[in-house]
Amino acid sequence: MESYRIALAGNPNTGKSTLFNLLTGLRQHTGNWPGKTVIHAEGEFNHKDTDFTIVDLPGTYSLYSNSADEEVARDYIIFDKPDVTLVVLDATSLERNMNLALQVMEMTDRVIVALNLMDEAKKKGIEVNSEALSKKLGVPVVKISARNNTGIKELLDTVHEMALGNVPTTPYRMTYSADIEAKIEELSPKVRQMIGDEFPIRWISLRLLDGDESILNSLNDYFRRERKKGGFSNVSVNATT
Repeated sequence: MESYRIALAGNPNTGKSTLFNLLTGLRQHTGNWPGKTVIHAEGEFNHKDTDFTIVDLPGTYSLYSNSADEEVARDYIIFDKPDVTLVVLDATSLERNMNLALQVMEMTDRVIVALNLMDEAKKKGIEVNSEALSKKLGVPVVKISARNNTGIKELLDTVHEMALGNVPTTPYRMTYSADIEAKIEELSPKVRQMIGDEFPIRWISLRLLDGDESILNSLNDYFRRERKKGGFSNVSVNATT
């Protein structure tokens, strides 16, 4: 039976863990991420006779390198390449939550946005046009309330179809100043030549332009692991790329 991997991302207090517990029940286990003191939570569920493994990434406000939590979430999306990255947003506070979703969409095109806490939004008189938001973001947007088990079937149907490759997406990409865009255009071919096309070249170029040394460390750690498996020969990345 085919099995797929899902990454569950979101800001703290968006109900992400509530959704994780709802989907996995007792079929979950926790530990630490390798070499980190960050908790690793993973579980399994089945939908439409298909097995899924879901990884509850640490709750973060961004995917930069300001904390171990952010590095763990970032590296999982880049290097483990989940079949679907499910970004949970608080429907009552979309503006604050959207930053993370936009960053994820720069890293992968296999993204679904789950608008959680729709029950709270309704109480506050907040209405969200999910179809318009989906069209703007270029990825599926599904309204849910994890604690009330509302919208979950539609969400899982969407996850299933995306995992099977049946959901085309055109994720929204941030456009920066002309100067930054010119530097990205200049750096990207050099990054691609060094590490290939299997990684989000634009995102990595942005991180390098921002002086993020942790992404260099993560890339080199990845290539060292792959060399041990025989996957790469002498690939390494340095700040002069």
